[in-house]
Amino acid sequence: MLVLSGEEIRSVFTMRDAIEADKEAFVLHSQGRTQVSLRTGVEAPGGTCLFMPAFAGGIDRPGIKIVSVFPGNAARGKPVVPALVVLLDGATGEAEALLDGTTLTQMRTAAIAGAATELLALPDASVGALFGTGGQAEAQLEALLTVRPLVEVRVYDIDPGRVKAFLERVSPLAERHGARLAAAASPEAALEGAQVVTAVTTSPRPVFPGNRVEPGAHVNGVGSYTPQMQELDEVLLARADRVFVDNREAVLAEAGDLIVPMRQGCFGEERLAGELGQLILGQVPGRGDREEITVMKTVGFAALDVVAGHRILEKARAAGVGRPVSL
Repeated sequence: MLVLSGEEIRSVFTMRDAIEADKEAFVLHSQGRTQVSLRTGVEAPGGTCLFMPAFAGGIDRPGIKIVSVFPGNAARGKPVVPALVVLLDGATGEAEALLDGTTLTQMRTAAIAGAATELLALPDASVGALFGTGGQAEAQLEALLTVRPLVEVRVYDIDPGRVKAFLERVSPLAERHGARLAAAASPEAALEGAQVVTAVTTSPRPVFPGNRVEPGAHVNGVGSYTPQMQELDEVLLARADRVFVDNREAVLAEAGDLIVPMRQGCFGEERLAGELGQLILGQVPGRGDREEITVMKTVGFAALDVVAGHRILEKARAAGVGRPVSL
């Protein structure tokens, strides 16, 4: 079995690689070539532990991600969302690789928004807004800068101190992409003129007013993953011309962004234009014109981890990276 650390993963796998791996997983899922169970969770004293198995056809790769959400880890200087990914051999069922799932999750989750932005945002989008500065935020920023030539990104968090620390930490990344970062004094200030918006928080209530999203904007809802979390308000989802999801079944079961307004009778499942895989396959149309507002809501699904992990394993073996371990 090959063991790969986060640093080793980053040495062979770029954000562009992650975006392409996610696109591959979206297509396999929409073609019905994946087996994905809804995540199973158990509660521990300090947080929630989630178990996410999947099989990806085409590459014939089974695997599982074990990911935990322990909010108290922030005060300990540890990742709030630690994770491991185990890849199995499709022919023998034996464990073939153990990957740092924290890094893999950050990259593949950011790549979901990156892929959606690449597919749906205005090609010449130059201003972005990022809501949230937690463990996922840096990778989300990297994904946006990878797919669009943003010259400015406004960052908002309910804690201004976290914004200041985040901007200091990610300034080299922004500089490499020629982007300017700015702390937004309010959600409304972040949205002004923004053509790409990403929310990556675990907020139980909407983090910005949907009526302030500008025509032509593309919005990524990334952070909420339970029926009780809701980053995006019903106003935005009602205004949007096209609403896409990564996995219809998972989003309708887990995403409060949609579940809450649907329970209130604001709209039904017809609000969804389709899955990203269907968009890539040309089965559903994407953006129609420069004035349309598009939204992508994701809760993630394990086939993304399996496909990304498989591509990481290929690159690691080719580069001679990783530590073989015998159990």
